[in-house]
Amino acid sequence: MANLRQIFLDTETTGLETRDGHRIIEIGCVEMIDRKLTGNNYHQYIQPDRESDEAALAVHGITSEFLADKPRFEEIAPAFLDYVADAELIIHNAPFDVGFINYELSLLPKGYEKLEDYCEISDSLVLARQMHPGQRNSLDALCKRYDIKNDHRQLHGALLDSEILADVYLAMTGGQKSLLLGDETENEAQAGHQSGYQRLARNPGFAVIKASKDEEALHQAYMTKIREDSGKTGLKDF
Repeated sequence: MANLRQIFLDTETTGLETRDGHRIIEIGCVEMIDRKLTGNNYHQYIQPDRESDEAALAVHGITSEFLADKPRFEEIAPAFLDYVADAELIIHNAPFDVGFINYELSLLPKGYEKLEDYCEISDSLVLARQMHPGQRNSLDALCKRYDIKNDHRQLHGALLDSEILADVYLAMTGGQKSLLLGDETENEAQAGHQSGYQRLARNPGFAVIKASKDEEALHQAYMTKIREDSGKTGLKDF
């Protein structure tokens, strides 16, 4: 049976609508195989050749000056598509991110296919609405519902939001990460540590303190007195 490879993806953009010419400026992906984070993540900033809207800039804080020397989407597309190929892509509000990625692919001169032709796409927002109908199901709301810490998230970032989504998805689908009590890879151990799970040491090194001969003699004398006072003579009677 093939390993289940899932990738949690998020993007940041210059605005909300591709019809207004808005572009992707950041892609973050977190890989999980058989419900264990591998550490084989993908993260890329992208030069959009346009300014971000003020509202978008207030959300992600990624300035045009910072993006000035970053590669354009056509430069990163082959490596990105190789990374997501044949995986299940899990995205919170997938139509938004998939719409932007497909828009970027449509602008390329080499005639790339749509994202859904390279991988399977699942929407974690749809799953959350099925599980919690009538409730708020934003990533922040789900973190609060499942007691997942995200107070370090001052601004939105694609990689950070993908990491948080992975934790939320594991909680929603009925299981925490492996406690890693057996043999583990360095990446697995690191991924578990970053997400707040810690492996118990196999040999914690507790001290073993034995009673001295004097203490044993005092204990026996005390037990003898108890037996005499109670009229019993055998320890098996206790």
